Amino acid sequence: MKRALGPLIIIGIIVLVLAAMVIPSYNGLVDSEENVDQAYAQVENQLQRRMDLIPNLVNTVKGFANHEQEVLQNISDARARLAGANSPEEQAEANDELSGALSRLLVVVENYPELKADQNFRQLMDELSGTENRLAVARQDYNDQVSQFNRKVKRFPGSIVAGLFGFDEKEYFRAAEGAQQAPTVDFEGVQQ
Repeated sequence: MKRALGPLIIIGIIVLVLAAMVIPSYNGLVDSEENVDQAYAQVENQLQRRMDLIPNLVNTVKGFANHEQEVLQNISDARARLAGANSPEEQAEANDELSGALSRLLVVVENYPELKADQNFRQLMDELSGTENRLAVARQDYNDQVSQFNRKVKRFPGSIVAGLFGFDEKEYFRAAEGAQQAPTVDFEGVQQ
């Protein structure tokens, strides 16, 4: 009886040591994954705010620039793609497309001084600018949380626990190719 008790005690100690290693690592991964999800929700929240502002901006511009339909259509199309994006990568691409369309709109606006002076337009642009700033902060916060989570997934013993329980690395919210280059804005045809 005493001989059988010795191996059981050793097995019990091994199980306790393993549990002492696995449980905190698992809980840390769960907490970290929740932080990533929460940060991503904030990115989506700011993207939604931006998408909600854009129809008002487009409608304000339409009243002044009816013949600029292509630019306005590009904004609507990019907004629809952003609304249909499902992953951080898709959202980043759609976001970059929408940003490009909005920058083309700003070039169009330069042709309409009365539009730039319109109080509704100025208020919408201020709100959009504030949203862009909040979006940049939300993306940075999300990427910080992804970085922390991915380190936990890659480090020992987290890598073993992540593999056992199906935790995978998360995608960063990345800028599109060529985002490091400043856009070229041509005001050659703009009347002063």
